[in-house]
Amino acid sequence: MKRVAFLALVVLALPMAVWADDINVLNQLGGVSLSTSGIMSTNSPMTGYNGLTAPGGGGSLGYVTFGTGALLSGSVNGGGTFSATGSWFDIFSRSRYGQPSGSIFTGAFVGPISWTLTSAPGKPNLTFILSGEIEGQLYTGHEVTGTTSQYIYANGSGAGIKFGHTSFASTPEPGTLGLLGTGVLGMVGRIRRRKSF
Repeated sequence: MKRVAFLALVVLALPMAVWADDINVLNQLGGVSLSTSGIMSTNSPMTGYNGLTAPGGGGSLGYVTFGTGALLSGSVNGGGTFSATGSWFDIFSRSRYGQPSGSIFTGAFVGPISWTLTSAPGKPNLTFILSGEIEGQLYTGHEVTGTTSQYIYANGSGAGIKFGHTSFASTPEPGTLGLLGTGVLGMVGRIRRRKSF
């Protein structure tokens, strides 16, 4: 019975080992440039990292910076789709409040990037959601995939980020999953063999 309980514990722990690099990042404010060549934002303050919140009064945990490729369809003022070619998405940490130091994530958008108009067309203050899939490397060296949604406003005086949310899940290496699966099967076989004697 102890062996079965141990095996169950190992099986339950596998998802934690495989997905140990899950990360959630929040950002807010920062300027944005909008053109048919792409959307670009530099140094949007990181306000949250895995539940850790930047202190009030202008504190930040670091910065989120990103850029898209050129407009593929639609329009900048009406919504459309941007290319991932030539894009980037990076997160840099100041490490003042306990989060990892330096570059947390370096990567790019993959696939088409959605640019959705969420306010009524023709209004002086437009709001959009820039969303897409991203992939790259974490500070741990693991390759990860994720998604980002950046809520952006644009008016006569410029454009900026209202807020953004980015989340990552580590991409398990096939070799690692194979080894884990083989180990579990070997343990099951050994327990069954012992019971048959």
